[in-house]
Amino acid sequence: MAEDAVRLQGVTQVYVTPNNASLAVENIDFTLGHGEFVSMVGPSGCGKTTILSIIAGLIKPTRGRVEVEGQPVESPSTKVGYMLQQDYLFPWRTIYENAMFGLEMTGGLNAESKAYTRHLLDEMGLSHTADRYPSQLSGGMRQRVALVRTLATQPDILLLDEPFSALDYQTKLQLEDLMAETLQKHRKAALLVTHDIAEAIAMSDRVVVLDRNPGRIRKELAVPEDIRALAPFQAREAEGFHRVFHQVWQEFEVMDRKGGGL
Repeated sequence: MAEDAVRLQGVTQVYVTPNNASLAVENIDFTLGHGEFVSMVGPSGCGKTTILSIIAGLIKPTRGRVEVEGQPVESPSTKVGYMLQQDYLFPWRTIYENAMFGLEMTGGLNAESKAYTRHLLDEMGLSHTADRYPSQLSGGMRQRVALVRTLATQPDILLLDEPFSALDYQTKLQLEDLMAETLQKHRKAALLVTHDIAEAIAMSDRVVVLDRNPGRIRKELAVPEDIRALAPFQAREAEGFHRVFHQVWQEFEVMDRKGGGL
């Protein structure tokens, strides 16, 4: 097994158009360990989603090296699952059929993977919805289906691009707990991009703060073990949580003084 699930070395991304060139992220050095949960926070436009897309093999960086499980990233891989803010469920497919879509695309659909998908739906409390359609489910249930679809291909690493931001606060808190419990149970490494500082701290082993344009890592904070040991909902009430929150918030205040908001 490789030392790190993900490794970025000197990663820089420049977007070029006919009229100009834009430096999105610069000299990103980052590692994600096996079974580790890391969150990235930063101002809008600092390149958080660009970093996820580079790890996923959707974008080839302008400069630098990207490795997943010790191998250079040249294209999308089944080792990496990518969950987005929108669930992107097909309205004409049943929940079970939607959950199997990733397997169909990767050629992994067989009796065993179908049974595993059923197991995941049951694990997420969705077995009773298998024959329903997306329009019959709430937003939170649809996101659970999206998580099942991502996990069904059995990736080693999950990339999470603000998967809870479109949900109401109560549903968001419930899904944070479910997500954290599920990823820990399945021993997945995960990288979460979020604007929610409290969410980042409550769910993570480490929080990475990105600077504004171009995106650079300005600080990494290890979440104390006593907070990491708790479910996200409970973590928010733990002693020391607000101290970590203010450490992150101070980084944003420094960036705000340089100009611009979140």
